[in-house]
Amino acid sequence: MDAVRLIAAGRHALAQSGAAWDIVGEAWQAQALAQGIGSYLAVTGPPELRSEARGLGEAGGRGCGVLDRAALRGEGSAPEYPPRAAQLSEVPDVRQALLGLQALLGEVGIALVGVACGTDDETLYWQCIESIDAADESSDRVRGILRRMVVRERGSASGVA
Repeated sequence: MDAVRLIAAGRHALAQSGAAWDIVGEAWQAQALAQGIGSYLAVTGPPELRSEARGLGEAGGRGCGVLDRAALRGEGSAPEYPPRAAQLSEVPDVRQALLGLQALLGEVGIALVGVACGTDDETLYWQCIESIDAADESSDRVRGILRRMVVRERGSASGVA
């Protein structure tokens, strides 16, 4: 599935999430998508973006690692969250995908702040704080790729390859 469509699905799912652990689950989904898009671009993207894209994939992977998946499943009582990112098959519009991913990560951060501020559960609070940091790191990586794209486009426009 196209990255832009997966990001739109993630934004919609986050907007529909009401319960705190559902929001944390959507944060995990966003990080898995950041990992998937970064890894995809590291292999198939323009050569001058591959290093930055690899960094995004690694940041997304670390972001997935900070989340307690057992807690997301309610200690095994709920089904495993299937990663939306597993459906990623193409990134035809890199700029749109990155802008959408950046928006999603920003929305995730805001939602997690709301959860952290509204909970008395220490485990949930720290899960949110770590997830906010991870979303911020992934967002920084996306910004880096977008900056690199602008430099690349300016170089192409001026005749420098």
